[in-house]
Amino acid sequence: MFKTYIRLLGFAKPLSRYAVPYFFYAALHAIFNTFNYVMIIPILDTMFSEGYQFTPVYEMPHVRLNGEFLSEFLNYLYTITFGEYKVINVLLLLAIVLLVTNFLSNLFRYLGAYTVESMRANTLQRMRNDMFENIIGMNVGYFSDQRKGDIISKITSDVMMVQFCITNTLQVAFREPFLIIGFLFLMFSISWELSIFSIIFLPLVGVVIGSIVKRLRHPAKKGQERMGDMVSVLDEALSGIKVVKSYTAEGYVKRKFRNLNAEFTRLVLSMARKQQLASPMSEFLGISAVSVILIFGGMLVMNGSLSAAGFIAFIAAFSQITRPVRSFIDQFANINQGIAAGERIFSIIDARSEITDAPDAVAFEGLKDRIEFRNVCFSYDGSREVLENISFEIRKGETVAIVGPSGGGKSTLSELIPRFYDTTSGDILIDGRSIRRYTQESLREHMSVVAQETVLFNDTIEGNIALGKAGATHEEVVEAAKVANAHSFIMEAPEGYGTNIGDRGVKLSGGQRQRLSIARAVLKNPEVLILDEATSALDTESEMLVQEALNSLLKGRTSVVIAHRLSTIHNADKIIVIDQGRIAEQGTHASLMALGGIYAKLIEMQNIA
Repeated sequence: MFKTYIRLLGFAKPLSRYAVPYFFYAALHAIFNTFNYVMIIPILDTMFSEGYQFTPVYEMPHVRLNGEFLSEFLNYLYTITFGEYKVINVLLLLAIVLLVTNFLSNLFRYLGAYTVESMRANTLQRMRNDMFENIIGMNVGYFSDQRKGDIISKITSDVMMVQFCITNTLQVAFREPFLIIGFLFLMFSISWELSIFSIIFLPLVGVVIGSIVKRLRHPAKKGQERMGDMVSVLDEALSGIKVVKSYTAEGYVKRKFRNLNAEFTRLVLSMARKQQLASPMSEFLGISAVSVILIFGGMLVMNGSLSAAGFIAFIAAFSQITRPVRSFIDQFANINQGIAAGERIFSIIDARSEITDAPDAVAFEGLKDRIEFRNVCFSYDGSREVLENISFEIRKGETVAIVGPSGGGKSTLSELIPRFYDTTSGDILIDGRSIRRYTQESLREHMSVVAQETVLFNDTIEGNIALGKAGATHEEVVEAAKVANAHSFIMEAPEGYGTNIGDRGVKLSGGQRQRLSIARAVLKNPEVLILDEATSALDTESEMLVQEALNSLLKGRTSVVIAHRLSTIHNADKIIVIDQGRIAEQGTHASLMALGGIYAKLIEMQNIA
């Protein structure tokens, strides 16, 4: 736990930037806040003490930490301000001093709180950035083992819990201790006997609150798990809303969400019940202590060991010291919960991509000769191999089609080229060098993937196309859209290229979304193009428009085409037939038809002459 706590504080670096000013703000707040209660004594003495005698003081008294100095100092202020003694003038002076000290107390309290907020905001910003950047840097396989809801919950809810761990550090270190010390000093300066007697009750308050706090960690952890479940259900329902409605599954989704929400609410109420019990319980114990102190203190007043004004000031100070004591313990509770959330956050930050560059990796500067698959094997979980001993080559400028029955490993094969995954064994060579010897970023700069599932963002049409090239001009975007057969429908949109397409492009048809994806690839102008069943989900008219755009995109490029509709790959330079993770056949369309094997049967099934 301590290591997690230290790491969390690392996000607040440089800590001194916040701790040093907060130290002074907390100390000054404690001094002036305590002084407000010190003022009770002279106010009561002036108003209610029958034998009170004013003694004028004409020189600044020597500073001493006791009530005698306070009395002399106030008399000095009064003497140089008013001269002649009048009760109303004394009360006026006391009121002014009280206002000034209260103003200064709250001023430094505000400055301290603002310092903590600055630390909180900057720390959380840095933490979210680190988490998001690490997530985006993970390999594709990481996300097949993780639920989006859990990841989102950690970036949002867990980070909000961690903020208390970080911000409360300064309060635990400075503010509450200073206030406790200030009130203790005041209490001892009034009566050491009564102080020792009353302090016996403070540990009792701490023990009760501590026992309540101890029981919060388990429900807090379970609560975060349920929050992750709810976010997952919400994400799935919104992403698949058409499927939900088409199968009239609203009831099922609602029940699932309600059950998770009910469980989450139960856990929240369980935590709230324990948290809210701490304050009234500690207050009750504090009042119980005050009741006992009233008896003991009253006896001291009656035997002349304590003045009535001092006794009232003591009671006020004691009633206030329970507040920072309670807060001190509460802050520790928040820190404990924050550490637990921090451990979940670090599970993301510490996650490492299995796809790593070789120590001597160099930048890929473009395909010069060929891409070779040499005895490539791949499995997702180390058990069943999806690909076995795959060997073939793709020469620069060639179009190689990969076909075969569903589930044979076609898409997996194509995802090895941009290194979404790395081979389990065997290797892929580009211009004679292992693909691992090139940096991932430089490889992907020279490649584009147009997949069946088009990924668009809640942005304008131009913004989605321009994703293919940083700093692209409007003219370049328009030209790419024309090549992709998208310009005409874009111009019919309400705001043309500035039209927002909604979440995941929901305002567009399937064919329109696919043509924007192609326009994005055209704009990037990649050397190596991977088409993963880019037309399989389209109707005939859309397929014709998209296929025409793809033909324009394929010209002069090295291409890997995964085809469901085999009519689109007749002219491929080479056709690789994948069946159950192995290469079953390879050749041209004519040679494979003459072979009469799997490819010929697939053609026959699709009624292609």
